[in-house]
Amino acid sequence: MRHYSTYAAIALTAISLATFTAVGAADETGAAVVPGTPCTATAEACVDLGRQQAWLLTGGRVVRGPVPISSGGPGRETPTGTFGVEWKHIDHVSGEFGTPMPYSVFFAPGGIAFHEGPIDHPSAGCIRLPAADAPPFFDTLQVGDEVQVR
Repeated sequence: MRHYSTYAAIALTAISLATFTAVGAADETGAAVVPGTPCTATAEACVDLGRQQAWLLTGGRVVRGPVPISSGGPGRETPTGTFGVEWKHIDHVSGEFGTPMPYSVFFAPGGIAFHEGPIDHPSAGCIRLPAADAPPFFDTLQVGDEVQVR
């Protein structure tokens, strides 16, 4: 019978734990879910509507968040699914409401975007972010990046 050294056993345990922590569980399709989020490792941004939280992700790891958010209210629900960042505008003004949408990152049909705004009441479908968090979302997310809304 082979005996492994204590150091080898510790190293194998550490590698196993690190792998599990980085990958986490799997979603219904079998894709790895980023620990602490409902999103898979392919996302660059993740939104949990039930918990009203968002994250920035890189390489399957959280780099910012959870961040408190406000999402769409009754009749103006934020769409769920997997989207791609379509375009960005740092000083956008809503054409529908005439209100400022600083640090806008558009990712879903109908003008749905991440942007700075109050998080104490529902939006018209967008994901509102606190003032301290909107610039990092704007700076980090690029056109084509994957956004998952759950």
